[in-house]
Amino acid sequence: MTSASPSAPPVPATHPRGYTEIGYVFAAVGAFLFATKGIAIKLAYADTIDAVTLLALRMLLSTPIYLVIGVFAARDLKRRDALPSWGAVAKAALVGALGYWIASYADFLGLEYISAQFERLILFTYPLFVVLFGAAFFGLAIRWRAVAAIALSYLGLAVIFWEKAGDPGSHVALGAGLVLVAAVCFALYQLFAKGSIAAMGPSLFTCVAMTGAAIGCFAQFLVTRPLSDLAVSPHLWGISVFLALGATVLPSFFQNAALHRISAQANSTIATLSPVITIVLAVLILGERLTLTDALGTVLVLAGVGSFTLADRRGR
Repeated sequence: MTSASPSAPPVPATHPRGYTEIGYVFAAVGAFLFATKGIAIKLAYADTIDAVTLLALRMLLSTPIYLVIGVFAARDLKRRDALPSWGAVAKAALVGALGYWIASYADFLGLEYISAQFERLILFTYPLFVVLFGAAFFGLAIRWRAVAAIALSYLGLAVIFWEKAGDPGSHVALGAGLVLVAAVCFALYQLFAKGSIAAMGPSLFTCVAMTGAAIGCFAQFLVTRPLSDLAVSPHLWGISVFLALGATVLPSFFQNAALHRISAQANSTIATLSPVITIVLAVLILGERLTLTDALGTVLVLAGVGSFTLADRRGR
């Protein structure tokens, strides 16, 4: 372990003032929007739908938007530079399948067994995997101050996790294991995506990656479910629209725009705000309890996020 860590790519002088700071804002907005996903999924499950069908509806509604935006993004890129090679496009599609099909399916399936709060806490162990995998396989170094900030965030998550781990349910371990798989896959997505975003730009990469994920989702649905399963209630269509737009399209662009401006470690650690937001939404919408332990964990997570962001911005 060294005293330096990967930070965002050097910001060229042509970028406007506040370019990196906007990256932190994008990461926070993406975290908030992604935090609504678990709430929407739990509301959908209350109306009787399975993970494969709900994931297919999510991608069915969001993919046309990605395709349209992708056409414009490719046109703009062609005016300024050459379009990426088919190999680069295939790589981005595979990275997207890892982060938004495999990880999402494991996450959706895990939510069939555990609460939205519990799911979000487990899923957001992924920044730890970003740091560990980055150091072990991607040649990325780690700052000691960043380690301390991450430890503080995870202490907050652990405080909340300790209370939630006792929730009743015979399949809690299965659900937790599935969400942990999602966390590992999403951490790898964050690391693999960085290079593709730099080469293609965040908009085009997002469209290609999400299209790759959609292909995987549709293939899984067609192999395992009849088309008639897509004939769901108006209530489920409404939830699916929100899940596709508010919890998928918008946050995916915000997150990848953030990755274009700040480091993967900074982006993933700011995203630890998401479980805190999920806890609040779960209390307000799903009627789950908010305890003093939850409040203590929230304070620790916020302190860790703030400390890490400052350390990453100052390059120490």
